[in-house]
Amino acid sequence: MMSLTKASAFNESSPRTRRLVAVVYADMVGYSRLIGLDDTGTLERLRALRSDVIDPAIAEHGGRIVQTGGDSLLIVFESIDGAVRCAVKVQKQVPDYDAGHSPDRTIRFRIGIDIGDAIADGTDLHGDGVIVAARLQAECPPGGVCVSRAVRDHVHDRLDLAFEALGPLNLKNIARPVEAFVVRSAAIRTKSVEHTLVHGTGEDLPLPDKPSIAVLAFTNMSGDPEQEYFSDGIADDIITELSRSRSLFVIARNSSFTYKGRSVDIKQVARELGIRYVLEGSVRRSGSRVRVVAQLIDAETGNHIWADRYDRALEDVFAVQDEITMAVVAAIVPAVAEADLRRILRKPPESLGAWEAYQRGLWHEAKQTATDNTRARDFFQQAIRLDAGFAPAYVEVAHTYLADSVYGSRSREDAAVLAIEQAEAALGIDPESADANTAIGVALFLLGDTDAAAIRYEQALSIDPTNSRARRHQGANLLSGLTGAASLGNQFGLFGGGGLFGIGHLRISGLWGRKQTTRSVFRVAYFSVTTK
Repeated sequence: MMSLTKASAFNESSPRTRRLVAVVYADMVGYSRLIGLDDTGTLERLRALRSDVIDPAIAEHGGRIVQTGGDSLLIVFESIDGAVRCAVKVQKQVPDYDAGHSPDRTIRFRIGIDIGDAIADGTDLHGDGVIVAARLQAECPPGGVCVSRAVRDHVHDRLDLAFEALGPLNLKNIARPVEAFVVRSAAIRTKSVEHTLVHGTGEDLPLPDKPSIAVLAFTNMSGDPEQEYFSDGIADDIITELSRSRSLFVIARNSSFTYKGRSVDIKQVARELGIRYVLEGSVRRSGSRVRVVAQLIDAETGNHIWADRYDRALEDVFAVQDEITMAVVAAIVPAVAEADLRRILRKPPESLGAWEAYQRGLWHEAKQTATDNTRARDFFQQAIRLDAGFAPAYVEVAHTYLADSVYGSRSREDAAVLAIEQAEAALGIDPESADANTAIGVALFLLGDTDAAAIRYEQALSIDPTNSRARRHQGANLLSGLTGAASLGNQFGLFGGGGLFGIGHLRISGLWGRKQTTRSVFRVAYFSVTTK
């Protein structure tokens, strides 16, 4: 994101004016990368988009540009409806206007919207609403519009739009978690769940591309209404923790809890919410003990994927609630992933969506053969063709190029150059991608630059301290530095599943048994196993 420069006054007649406004922050995806590829062409296309699409839409809906930074815009609207309508219109028109370019060169924007008091000070604009809008756009998928709960609550019954919950987000420099939603078109959702339940006229919703889940309110079986807080708290915490997973689409509490106290059919719930998996459960308390039962259901088939029971002594209510929540989440995330993979493998390749093609690619990649590696790359590239803003697919293409050097189908130098190109494309879409930084680190390692590789691994681990890929390759990098040979047996587990490849390196290099060396490398290797 570039720094903002002053463009026009928010309120020229009254300096330091405080007003309640809708704040829109738009930022161009991968601006620096596109400028690096073609600075003149990119700037010409951006200017054309501004004059023909973006600026007319802002004027049409009563907005005013307050600040601009080349690749970013800060806009205010007195109408919340106008702000949302403008953002949705721009995001619909940009792909059509900018058509005809390869997926890695398309121009896309992320847009965040919040409402709040804003203070105009000359040509500057201050306030939490400005900060929240800027932070929300960073959480948006490319081409998407992300709004706060305040915006969503204001427009969800007024505009024919759908809102996918991102969950409570901890945003930089914002003290409180912000509940966020991604805006979808009316074709995805024409009526709210609440309207469906009251009037019975809702339409079935299409399933999202990635695994989707609703956590229903847990049933209080204790016979004591005062225990309702505990059963609701368990379900609420599970929703919050699941929402942290980028691999899941999780229905917000206010939608899933609408079914509380009702006798509902799981398949009906899935159709109305547009999800594939449902987690339901019950809580029973007796004296100082509590029993929680949870079960995960594939709503399409009605089959139980996973179920478990937790019996605990209720000495500290919040500690027990936290313990059970984490145990359930730790169990159902891989259960959903496994069930979804089985479903994807049954589908013909040509019918896959972007997420499904990506998952199919991961399945082939994990087989660790030259043939499967090539097949994996085909699926990852299929995912990119379907969704040019899907950063993880670029990362995995990079890793397949790196693996080519191990399988002998490509030189190290060629593999490294191709991998860096793909990983940089991923970072242009998602600057916080730990796996993209790791891929660049591995490429630098293959080129013999272990110092630069070490910096990339540290960057990856600063983003995600438990990233097993980064830990594993960090161990290989450390070993190469100790032996003074960057090429020393990198095939020994470099692209494999276990972190203990470090021991193989040590035995070959004759360093096994040297206390300090063994300790330092084993610590990295062991950590990568335990965090996988």
